Amino acid sequence: MRHLARHLAIATLPLSLLAAAVGQASEEVELPRTMAWTAYGTNSSGYAQAVAIGGMLQDHYDTAVRILPGDNDVSRMTPLKQGRVDLCACGIASYYGAEGVMMFAHPDWGPQPLRVITTSTASFGLSLAVAGDLNVETPADLEGKRVAYIRGDDALNKGTEAYLAFGGLTWDDVERVDYPGYGRSFDGIIAGNVDASFTTTVTPPAQQLASSPRGISWPVLDPDDAEGWERMQAIAPYFRPHEVTSGAGGISADNPVASASYPYPIVVANQDLDDKVAYGLIKALQDNYDDYKDAAPGAVGYALEYQDLQWVIPFHDAVVAYYEEIGVWTDEMQAHQESLVERQAVLLETWNAFLDGAPDDEDAFREAWMTARGDALRDAGFDPVFE
Repeated sequence: MRHLARHLAIATLPLSLLAAAVGQASEEVELPRTMAWTAYGTNSSGYAQAVAIGGMLQDHYDTAVRILPGDNDVSRMTPLKQGRVDLCACGIASYYGAEGVMMFAHPDWGPQPLRVITTSTASFGLSLAVAGDLNVETPADLEGKRVAYIRGDDALNKGTEAYLAFGGLTWDDVERVDYPGYGRSFDGIIAGNVDASFTTTVTPPAQQLASSPRGISWPVLDPDDAEGWERMQAIAPYFRPHEVTSGAGGISADNPVASASYPYPIVVANQDLDDKVAYGLIKALQDNYDDYKDAAPGAVGYALEYQDLQWVIPFHDAVVAYYEEIGVWTDEMQAHQESLVERQAVLLETWNAFLDGAPDDEDAFREAWMTARGDALRDAGFDPVFE
């Protein structure tokens, strides 16, 4: 797979060196007899990947993994927050949780002390699916078009906003069409009531749109458009340039699309996960990659060469230690890690101070928290990102 070759911080290392690095760590794998994870629903690729990894851990380390499927972000992250599971194979909501925004700007949540164990970035992309009869080639061509807004789905709407920003647009430059759910928005495109909706390139709704009379197209994101990427990442810093090689509308390795993606799943733990467990997991995942990479859709994305070691959530300290031992962790990565840890400390300190005397009304609470959060981050020299 070529799709991350020039975008990941470790991709400048020869693949032969990456292969040699795996397994060089001096520590042995020590894992508990049982572990519990949360994941997406049983029909998701994230759940299938968790099952595949669980099978590998059972075979090699006699560790039984119990996977709890969750229908939404709250149901997946609540058991982690409560300490009832060790890990969450989460989506981008893990980043929102670490930042204490959107659904987590709530008295029951606030910023979460999350740490990444590993991520999977596969061949699909995350993009705006656009009706193929509109001749939309880039996000800038969406000006004046009808774009779906999914009520109650922050992640999808943030993705749409980021794509618009790449093209120098905002919601004010398009006709926003609200839908009660993601699937309904694709019914709307097929029916001619809306023109674009955010999705992954491999979802059934995207395939259905591709087979409809309108057809499907995917806006191209030029990886060399520095200004476009700067605008996009100012809205959603978790996006990375990505050569998409699978998807509806004929996307393949022979017909790739320059687009964007972010990891899915994002395997996160709480900061206080035992060092031996965190270290054992990342070592086991890398040492035994060949045993599970073909066992579930997207599992190839756990390879060392596809890990973004300068992403938006800090790594667990024991994972950093593993990467240091195998020789892929750089001073630049360490500086980035320390900055993320400092940012999280600012958020947690601000949250704890904010709770004393915070408004009781949920809307007022959220507004006051977002103001306090933004002020504290700016004072500490960080970009709030979310306002």
